[in-house]
Parts: sequence; C-alpha cells; structure tokens
Amino acid sequence: MNATQLFLGVIFSSIGLGYFIYGKKQQRTVPLVCGIGLMVYSYFFDSNLAIIGIGCILSIIPYFLRA
Repeated sequence: MNATQLFLGVIFSSIGLGYFIYGKKQQRTVPLVCGIGLMVYSYFFDSNLAIIGIGCILSIIPYFLRA
C-alpha cells in the first residue's frame, strides 16, 4: 500500500462515515449501505484507479437512489 492509496482510503472512508451516520439517524438504507461500502472497499483493491472509480460510484449512488 502506498501513500496515494492510503490518502484515497482516508478520503473515501470519511465520506462513508458521513453517509453511515446520516443513514443511521434518518433510518435510510441506501446511505447506510453505501457508507459501509465506502469504509470497507479500499482494503480489497490495490489499484489507485479502481479505488477512485469505485469510491466515486459509491459516493453518488445516494443522490440517485432515494429509498
């Protein structure tokens, strides 16, 4: 793991923590699940491009799915 991957993991995990807290307080499933996904997924990918791509996708899903 290099410094870039660590930095990206911290950024997307912070966004995920915000989604997780929001989803838990508002009792909304989509932000809760996306928040958990954002906090965990960076441990499973080694590519910077994959971390950025998946992080961006998981970050915008709650804007389009209002369940």
